[in-house]
Amino acid sequence: MSRFKSLKANPRRSLAALATVLVAVGVTGASGASFTAQTANPANTFAAGTLSMSNDKNNVAILSAANMRPGDPATKGEVVIKNNGTLAGTFTLTRGTVVDSDSVNPISPKLNVVVTDCGPDKVCSTVGDNVNKYTGTLAAMTAPIGLSSWAVNEEHKYEFSVQLDGTAGNLLQGDNAVVPFTWDAA
Repeated sequence: MSRFKSLKANPRRSLAALATVLVAVGVTGASGASFTAQTANPANTFAAGTLSMSNDKNNVAILSAANMRPGDPATKGEVVIKNNGTLAGTFTLTRGTVVDSDSVNPISPKLNVVVTDCGPDKVCSTVGDNVNKYTGTLAAMTAPIGLSSWAVNEEHKYEFSVQLDGTAGNLLQGDNAVVPFTWDAA
């Protein structure tokens, strides 16, 4: 007799065999006998750096020139700017709004300005590693001046010179101009 016929002839035996198989499958599936492993990396920290600068003449004029005469030698002033943050940055210099004492005959278009980066040695002289960053009149200094990218703790000395142009006429006698300069880093 075939197995199928034997199972068909004894239904109780068939049910008992089927029940035994189902119990065995259930026990095996429920036991969860498997291997596992785990590893972790706790306390991951993320912090933003800082971009800041120092100015050895903070909130003070870089230079003031009084009693200027047309064509006389330039008056000079120096300032040291330092990147004292934790990030490198691209530095710029921007001239603020010029306030001329005489709005009809302003003196700012006759003030010749030169801004010089005195180089890594910070020695401002006519020879060496100095780089001219701006030459022109105070009135024409309208766009930000790119100073380059600076590393952390890098510092530069800048020399500003101003001269009253030799073509300045009598209408400018007694006039003055006041202007702020702003240093930025991004």
